Amino acid sequence: MTTASHSGEEHLATVSYLPGAWAAPGVGSASTADTLVSEPSPTNSTDSNDSTESEESKGLSNKKTRRAENVSLAGLTRRNMSRWELEKLLRSRDLDDDAITNELDRLEGVGLIDDAALAETLVRTQHERKGLGRQSIISELRRRHIDQEIIDVAIEALDADDERERAFEIAEKRASQLSRYDKETAKRRLTSFMLRRGYSSAVVRDSVDHALGGSHPRGSSPGGPSGDGGGVRFR
Repeated sequence: MTTASHSGEEHLATVSYLPGAWAAPGVGSASTADTLVSEPSPTNSTDSNDSTESEESKGLSNKKTRRAENVSLAGLTRRNMSRWELEKLLRSRDLDDDAITNELDRLEGVGLIDDAALAETLVRTQHERKGLGRQSIISELRRRHIDQEIIDVAIEALDADDERERAFEIAEKRASQLSRYDKETAKRRLTSFMLRRGYSSAVVRDSVDHALGGSHPRGSSPGGPSGDGGGVRFR
């Protein structure tokens, strides 16, 4: 807006700013005072707060992720673990559900937890090293919360003849420690021992008879030609 002076020259009128508005920096002259810049609106302030909170939330999430990775790495370094076992370990560290699920999925994706592979390994090692029978191996797999379908597949790999052969070896070794008992007591003790190791009743009967000098041979069928009988001299 212009005004006329007594000399006839025109001058710009003084600008009065409305509440909540000011002149842009460097635009203080009356000639450009019409250029106004609004104060930061409440909406802009909220966006800034939201952005800060988002950054904090992202930082917290990353921290939980790293902690979950450290816990799982320490656990898997000690021994192979089923998914259930590792989940139990992570929960014991008070990690939230999202962090736990993401970590378990990540480890499964890269093959660091694999219940099927773990089941196969346990069937082999529990039988060959510990001399356990089928039922004890299944119990061990269930104790580690491996799915029954996976157990069924893994236990099929255990050959019946191999299981029987291993039972005979275990019975012979144990029978040698029972010579201080009479034969009936030794038989009762050896039968209980073999049953606790998870062998079937038929395999236990044959292995005990063989180990205590019975007639059943070590072969896959009683009376077969392959066995020579164990035999322990009792009191």
